[in-house]
Amino acid sequence: MPTIITADEIQNLRVHIWAMGFVLSMLAGFLIHRGHFCTMGAISDWVVMRDATRLRQWALALAVAILGFGLMVWWDWIDPLNTIYASSHLSWLSGILGGVLFGVGMVLASGCSGKSLVRLGAGILKSLVVLLAMAVAGLSTMKGLTAVWRVHQIDPIGFQLPHGPFAGQWLSAMTGWSTDQSYGVSACLVAVLFFLWIVKDRSFNTLFNWVMGAGLGLLVVAFWWLSGVFGFVPEHPETLEPVFLTTHSGRMEALSFTAPVAYWLDALLYYSDGSKRLTLGMVTVAGVVSGAAISAVSQGSFRWESFTQRADLVRHLLGGCFMGVGGVLAMGCTFGQGLTGLSTLSLGSLLSVVGIFLGAVAALQWQLRHNA
Repeated sequence: MPTIITADEIQNLRVHIWAMGFVLSMLAGFLIHRGHFCTMGAISDWVVMRDATRLRQWALALAVAILGFGLMVWWDWIDPLNTIYASSHLSWLSGILGGVLFGVGMVLASGCSGKSLVRLGAGILKSLVVLLAMAVAGLSTMKGLTAVWRVHQIDPIGFQLPHGPFAGQWLSAMTGWSTDQSYGVSACLVAVLFFLWIVKDRSFNTLFNWVMGAGLGLLVVAFWWLSGVFGFVPEHPETLEPVFLTTHSGRMEALSFTAPVAYWLDALLYYSDGSKRLTLGMVTVAGVVSGAAISAVSQGSFRWESFTQRADLVRHLLGGCFMGVGGVLAMGCTFGQGLTGLSTLSLGSLLSVVGIFLGAVAALQWQLRHNA
């Protein structure tokens, strides 16, 4: 029988979650800045120079996140059906279209939403423009005029997944194994495949690369534990229902940036209506900026930088708008779907990430031809 806790204990638990989330996200911001971790940069390195070093860093982070999430499910610590990726309706058009828009946008904006937060922490004011544009476009796609088109014209286009949204469920249906065991086995298999590809290039095997990739993967796992285990209350004293504290969706959440940036804008504009609340995602945004600033200042690389050409401003504004719309349509960014979503082995996340990669590659190819 669940232990009933008081309202004061609930509030103390919220404060602990915010504090721990801030510290973890500061570490993420520090790592991303110090290691130049960037999904757009990784794709660009591969497209332009055929250098897969940063792509392997990204794959390593994903492999660790997949393995950690799968093991927590196997040990019955968490349930994937409590995540925001648990819908059995695959909105394929929303995922692909949103992914492509986000991929194009992050190329135009010189980095994804997470990288933009890191660049802002390092003094790059261009990223402030990107984040503001992304927040406005994202909020409009969640709640404004664009949301009406999204809900009625785009999101319904899809189909039901017969065995559920996760690879573990499909493995369970095919083998007859228990769901928890299937999640664990599928996670181990996918992680091993990634590890085999990662170590194939011997030049990648440096301490720096492994710390960067594995460190960010472990931080994704830590956020899953924070929201899904530490922040889980089996019986809220007011509603008498189970709840995941401080998450915007009321479900388990981990690293994601597009929607939380929009929630900051919403809170700044409409805080007095009484319905706004601080969420784990919003704390994460502040933590990443702070961690990147600490890294930049301690490294001596912090500098203020702004636009010098109108064309550059227009390109970054468009990139921010594309990322805002695309991130909401795809239900996440390169972190929200790329690392966090794929760590659950969600088929919808895979579709969105394919769209992000296709959009980024197309935009990079266009830039190469345009600048040639």
